[in-house]
Amino acid sequence: MDLFLVILATFFMILGIIGSFLPVLPGPLTSWVGLLIFHLADVIPMNWAFLIITLIIALVIWILDYIIPAMGTKRFGGTKAGMIGTTVGLIVGLLSPIPGGIIIGPFIGALIGELINKSELDKAIKAAFGSFLGFLASTLIKFVVAMIFLGLFIVKFIEYKHVIF
Repeated sequence: MDLFLVILATFFMILGIIGSFLPVLPGPLTSWVGLLIFHLADVIPMNWAFLIITLIIALVIWILDYIIPAMGTKRFGGTKAGMIGTTVGLIVGLLSPIPGGIIIGPFIGALIGELINKSELDKAIKAAFGSFLGFLASTLIKFVVAMIFLGLFIVKFIEYKHVIF
């Protein structure tokens, strides 16, 4: 059973890293679930302080994930249409075979969203850039936290590998 929990925890850790880039999956929260599952294994001692601190960090990042792109869009004069366009552009970019679609998609999506909102081209480009920067900042923060959680997972795994196997 412990080996199954470790494998399941590893799956959630990897899913959390992937979720750092996907808008529909909360990366750090998913990674935290992996940490929780890992600590549920009988051979790993339950560390409630560690789990509560990492949960708080994951929740703060989850909340910031909604605030940072909006701040970037607003700071550069964007509208809600630009933010929606960023999300749609990200999804299209992820699904497209174009290299760098995940980077280009949010910018183009924000630009189209602003243009549909009847913004002038120069204002739309500026707002799209702000939305894109907000998306990049949010994604980077989520990725870094998910990688730190993975690092913590690996350290604990190495520490207890002799009892897991």
